[in-house]
Amino acid sequence: MSLKSEGFESLCWAIAAAKTHGELQSFLRDLCTPKELDAMVGRWQVCRLLNMGQLSYREIHRITGISLVTIGRISRCLNENGGYKKILNYLERKE
Repeated sequence: MSLKSEGFESLCWAIAAAKTHGELQSFLRDLCTPKELDAMVGRWQVCRLLNMGQLSYREIHRITGISLVTIGRISRCLNENGGYKKILNYLERKE
């Protein structure tokens, strides 16, 4: 699936349309299987741990169970100032 596909764009707009935290939770629970949600939660946890800059990949793997390959991919995305970094910065400003 191309990330520039019409379906992906539509999904992004649908996620952005949620007006409350509860609406987004409900939408994601309807959209994803529990295993898919667990994978996303795990990746987000890895992102936050990497952003703290205090743990090695192996320590993060031990804590989260996420593969070293996935941790490396998340780290690359984080270092490229992509979506992970933008959301982390947004959340830090809100706190």
